[in-house]
Amino acid sequence: MKIAIDIGNTTIAIGLSNTGEEINKLYRINTDKTRSADEYTIILNDYIDDCNEAIIASVVPELNEVFRDYFLSRYNIKPLFVGQGVKTGIQINSDNPKEVGADLIGNSVAATNIYSQTCLIIDLGTATTFTYIEDKILKGVAIATGLTTSKDALFSKTSLLPQVELQAPKNTLGKNSVDAFKSGLIYGHASMVDGMVGRIKTEINNQDLKVIMTGGHARFIHSLCHQDIIRDDLLILKGLLIILKKNS
Repeated sequence: MKIAIDIGNTTIAIGLSNTGEEINKLYRINTDKTRSADEYTIILNDYIDDCNEAIIASVVPELNEVFRDYFLSRYNIKPLFVGQGVKTGIQINSDNPKEVGADLIGNSVAATNIYSQTCLIIDLGTATTFTYIEDKILKGVAIATGLTTSKDALFSKTSLLPQVELQAPKNTLGKNSVDAFKSGLIYGHASMVDGMVGRIKTEINNQDLKVIMTGGHARFIHSLCHQDIIRDDLLILKGLLIILKKNS
């Protein structure tokens, strides 16, 4: 059994693969830096009952040791963390390559191996990121505030606005506070995504650019976008399996 784990700021995705070629089971848990190592052990034991290789992409350094110790103590294996020295097949054209997160690398590996070596990846999580890859070279990234992050920030600063679910209302113009709030959040974010995709296509002079969307909030936004965008909820975990194979 191969285990691929994406430790994000909001959620942790745990992918189980029987062969290392595809994700057979997926589990998601909330990221909680205050949980003890013992608590994470109990949670992981519920999902993982066998493992001979593991790979982890983490943007939460505080949890790296917890997950490393779990695999060492339970399965006597050292998990591979995506970072410096790991073979990915992706070149990074950046002022500071160390700043490029493991999540962006995992997504880039999957997208360039599965869809196109030149593409744009949109990851809707705590932040909404736009990563442009050209011939397997990471050329640039744009980062916007994520959907839930925007919702929480607006709610915390406005006493009269109600807390709402992330669900698109029937009409763009709401006739009550709840629908007005939902519209601005959901349709506003979808319009931002459409606008950024169009702007990036124009900037690189490629209107046929392949665009892939992933991340926990993709299910709220994808169908509302007017741009031609592929949705792949397992993108980063697929990328982690490819990286694991390259480094085995």
